[in-house]
Amino acid sequence: MKQNQWMSLLGLANRARKIISGEELALKDIRNGKAKLVLLAADASANTTKKITDKCNSYHVPLKMVDDRHLLGQAIGKEARVVVAVLDEGFAKKLVTLLD
Repeated sequence: MKQNQWMSLLGLANRARKIISGEELALKDIRNGKAKLVLLAADASANTTKKITDKCNSYHVPLKMVDDRHLLGQAIGKEARVVVAVLDEGFAKKLVTLLD
């Protein structure tokens, strides 16, 4: 049940245009301080995982892992996505509680 809840909320955030997907765009928003939460697929490459994890740690952005890239993509109605950054504080807080 929890899985459906976080996916629905992420879909809602997508429709509200409060997320960005893709590695480079997510990294840019982490650097600019816009990203409030980063969701990373567990099946991301080691290089991508390290890059995103290091950037989140250095900029103090919460990072949550989700099962796989297809689930992350499905949640926002797109093809498989490895990285999604949430740009809204409210959505980010609620997603953290659902993903814990």
